Amino acid sequence: MQIEQAPTVKPYEKPEGERRGLVLVNTGDGKGKSTAAFGLALRAHGRGKSVKIFQFMKVPTARFGEHRMFEQLGMPIEGLGDGFSWKSQDHERSAQIAREGWERARTAILSGDHFLVVLDEITYPLIYGWLPLEPVLQALADRPRHVHVMLTGRRCPEEIIAVADTVTRMELVKHAFQAGIPAQRGIED
Repeated sequence: MQIEQAPTVKPYEKPEGERRGLVLVNTGDGKGKSTAAFGLALRAHGRGKSVKIFQFMKVPTARFGEHRMFEQLGMPIEGLGDGFSWKSQDHERSAQIAREGWERARTAILSGDHFLVVLDEITYPLIYGWLPLEPVLQALADRPRHVHVMLTGRRCPEEIIAVADTVTRMELVKHAFQAGIPAQRGIED
């Protein structure tokens, strides 16, 4: 490890632009895309802002750790999916569920009722062809100026990356799963 000197002056100048809603993307093969989005949601909720979370791959009855905590905090989280794609026997049904879920998410974005709308794992129905890309791009363009939208998932379409204000690509360096360690509740649920 190399030791560095701590900065003694601010390393940047404060931007002078207008504050407005942002399009943010967490993508890549590394762990932490949803976790970081949930952290952002908690930050906004902690400031008294209205937040709505949609999960495109989780079933509506999902009870993962984040669901339990968000429920305690009074932060709405809604499963819009059919579960893991490899467990589903009917991908046309999964596609229909994704399209219906998108309409609920789209309505939330365009309503202007929320400071932040999280579209967790939305990239999967997009890249599987279950959900057309154009309506998502249109909703991002048409959203009220104060609405922030966070999108997560691997292989985010380049068209979304192009319109996003902030994109973070999580890089897989090492993962316990590769060493034969299974997913653990409270860490990966």
